[in-house]
Amino acid sequence: MMQDQRDNSYLFGGNAPYIEELYESYLHDSASVADHWRDYFDSLKQAPAVDGSSGTDIAHGPNVASFAERAKQGPIRTISDLADSEMGRKRVAVQQLIAAYRNVGNRWANLDPLKRTGCQDIPELDPAFYGFTDGDMDIAFNTSNTFFGKNEMSLRDLLQALRETYCGTIGAEYMFIADQKIKKWWQEKLESIRSRPAFNVEKKRQILDRVTAAEGLERYLQAKYVGQKRFSLEGGESFIACMDEVIHQAGAKGVQEIVIGMAHRGRLNVLVNTLGKMPKDLFAEFEHKGPETLPAGDVKYHQGFSSDISTPSGPVHVSLAFNPSHLEIVNPVVEGSARARMDRRGDVLGQQVLPVLVHGDAAIAGQGVMQETLAMAEVRGYSTGGTLHIVINNQIGFTTSDPRDLRSSLYCTDIMKIIDAPVLHVNGDDPEAVVLVTQLAIEFCSQFHKDVAIDIVCFRRLGHNEQDTPSMTQPLMYKIIAAHPGTRKLYADKLETEKSLPAGTGDEMVKAYRAAMDAGIQTSDPVLSNYKGKFAVDWSPFLNKKWTDEADTAIPLAEWKRLAARISTPRDGFKVHPLVEKVLNDRAAMGRGEVNVDWGMGEHMAFASLLASGYPVRLSGEDSGRGTFTHRHAVLHNQNREKWDTGIYIPLRHVAKDQAPFLVIDSILSEEAVLGFEYGYASVEPNTLTIWEAQFGDFANGAQVVIDQFIASGEVKWGRANGLVMMLPHGYEGQGPEHSSARLERFMQLCADTNMQVIQPTSASQIFHVLRRQMIRQFRKPLILMTPKSLLRNKEAASPLSEFTKGGFKTVLGERDELIDAGQVTRLVMCSGKVYYDLVKQRTEKKIGDLAIIRLEQLYPFPHKALTAELKKYPKLEEIVWCQDEPQNQGAWFFVQHNILENMSEGMKLGYAGRPASASPACGYAHLHQEQQKSLLNGAFAKLKGYVITK
Repeated sequence: MMQDQRDNSYLFGGNAPYIEELYESYLHDSASVADHWRDYFDSLKQAPAVDGSSGTDIAHGPNVASFAERAKQGPIRTISDLADSEMGRKRVAVQQLIAAYRNVGNRWANLDPLKRTGCQDIPELDPAFYGFTDGDMDIAFNTSNTFFGKNEMSLRDLLQALRETYCGTIGAEYMFIADQKIKKWWQEKLESIRSRPAFNVEKKRQILDRVTAAEGLERYLQAKYVGQKRFSLEGGESFIACMDEVIHQAGAKGVQEIVIGMAHRGRLNVLVNTLGKMPKDLFAEFEHKGPETLPAGDVKYHQGFSSDISTPSGPVHVSLAFNPSHLEIVNPVVEGSARARMDRRGDVLGQQVLPVLVHGDAAIAGQGVMQETLAMAEVRGYSTGGTLHIVINNQIGFTTSDPRDLRSSLYCTDIMKIIDAPVLHVNGDDPEAVVLVTQLAIEFCSQFHKDVAIDIVCFRRLGHNEQDTPSMTQPLMYKIIAAHPGTRKLYADKLETEKSLPAGTGDEMVKAYRAAMDAGIQTSDPVLSNYKGKFAVDWSPFLNKKWTDEADTAIPLAEWKRLAARISTPRDGFKVHPLVEKVLNDRAAMGRGEVNVDWGMGEHMAFASLLASGYPVRLSGEDSGRGTFTHRHAVLHNQNREKWDTGIYIPLRHVAKDQAPFLVIDSILSEEAVLGFEYGYASVEPNTLTIWEAQFGDFANGAQVVIDQFIASGEVKWGRANGLVMMLPHGYEGQGPEHSSARLERFMQLCADTNMQVIQPTSASQIFHVLRRQMIRQFRKPLILMTPKSLLRNKEAASPLSEFTKGGFKTVLGERDELIDAGQVTRLVMCSGKVYYDLVKQRTEKKIGDLAIIRLEQLYPFPHKALTAELKKYPKLEEIVWCQDEPQNQGAWFFVQHNILENMSEGMKLGYAGRPASASPACGYAHLHQEQQKSLLNGAFAKLKGYVITK
């Protein structure tokens, strides 16, 4: 008997979460719960808890535990009208039914325009599951914890309200969110209107106009440019109504800039019908008559665009980011662009800038960069105050409509749950519902500054592209699609039937849009043509510059000493680690000119001098605060306390009174998304030194898509200048295949059209000057820095103070005159990177005096003039050897080979000294590494044989 009471008690088992929620509501506001529950909870204040403590607690945990414990002890007599009574059981069951609809009602929602599947078998949504019969339908139950506007409702009315709210054309998911305040916000917003829009006639006409425009453009292009790829939006026309609402609702909330990232489907539609691109300009691209001013250009459905759109609340600048075929890779780029715009405005919360990411259903579930981007959503260095995600859910991906092959989750948006982002699924054939969820999503973003997702469940009338025949693989699905009249017609007929619009209005809109297309005039109104926002960046000073332009990167001695003192002195009372204290003391000595300047100090002084001159510095990467090899120590940690607000000190934030901001970020463990973010940041912020640092250079492998599709080719494809810096630790130190090579050869292969700078500096003064040059010179190209590991502490790589207060970056470092007699040199070894110091040591040990060694510091653009000047110093030169640490098929050899030949005189020979070709970047056996290193050094000094090229 006692066990039965334990099992059946409404305070025990599966009901415990509900009781806990009621109790939390009671603690917040006792009037928010029904009278009988309030009486019961009041009684708890007079009763001792099971642990013997007073029952008068504020924390709910002890009392919730007491509920279960008391239930084990038998029926609770305090509220006799409920305990052990059938009516009490039904009242609890009603609350369970409400919770079930809030949790999984979306699975019964009418979401599929194709109506291919019925309701899933979910017993919890059926009243019979709780023992209710038809005889219970008219019994009144307490519903004060809902937002249907009544404290009591019959079970019949309650069930209808729940189904209208959670099982209509909108299916909401939010109950998985941990924040109770957010859950109640969604309950109130949805239940108070039963998830049904109540738009006036003017609004409905506007929605129909946008849906008509969406369909009209696609059908016009289909008729005029038969078979040309455009990734049609047909079947998802409500998306354009959604985008229109995004802009106007965001503008009403104070947003002044919207940055959009999306793949191909519907992109041309957004360009014309949302951003106001002139149709005639689009037609010219289809007809190959458009301007071709770029070295390479790109296809129509990769193009970006921006415009200023007038809203009742003021102009909103809307940018559509350029995007390659790697779909979701644009996500972090957009987030970085949005963050740069926020920082420029001083918009800490993201109230004025809104990122909008548009996904395909297969891509959002399948591509890992999505998870990486979400992981940054609320991290300090990368947060953007909430992103609106919109999924154009074609229910097919490319050709995969079999649910067994689509994904491993129920919904394509389930990945959003990792950051507690609410998801609003909506039937694309109900444009009004689409607009309603858009309004709710924008309001949520504005209020909570968190991500939210809209999943527009629609279909794809044509194939993956217009040359595809989807019925070959989806015959039944496409029979249904062929019979579908189209979202526009369904909505137009609905409005005419309900007398919201006069008969024939829909057809008149179609004709009017067709006429606009024939005239090639703008279809999105109003777009401001001459408006320029206060925070717009003028890129003109950075365009058409040459890499050979000079820059004065030295700093006066007095300024050097002042800055050095600032960055080597922690604040009063701040206890640093003994090892860090030594670093700071050494830096102070370097600042005074007592010892040569090492790499960390050279880098720090570059940052400090730029900050003092008004250039912000943003540095991110894994462990970038102290540096992977503990050379940087940009962030000092108080050894006596660990509170993050007071336990750290960043000297570079204290170099001058009116200095520019300095931000150093220990990034999440991501390469692809973080590098994409920093590229996006640099793409709209030319005056900030933006740096991404790999922990080891090899880790950039995980971000290769960003390197290939944006960094290396963005300017020649899209005309987008970018000054991002990549720091890639590179050097063969015997640490194995994944900790040696930053894959220099890959960057060299990507070099063309003066698209980027690839540099391997070998001294502290070189890193100082090249970092300063990146900002002071108005030449914005990506800078790829092969930074060292062992050289960070190599005294030979340290530089005298005079090299910082005079001179500048040298693309080629020639021989030290005191080491050789130039007139006797017949053989020259050319190299790049740390192998230089190995070669110098070997030459000294062998006492060789007729061999010169020079360093190629800048590999691209290739410094032909500087190299020619060096070679002229050696009148008897016969042989040049390229020496490198990397295997022969890697490193710079195959790239520099033909460039060196251009600089050689007739009859000179060119040879190679280095590791043999290898499938792996480096060996993992320490003894083999040493053998290879010895062999390549010996080869640099041996007579040329084997691989020899004659000029």
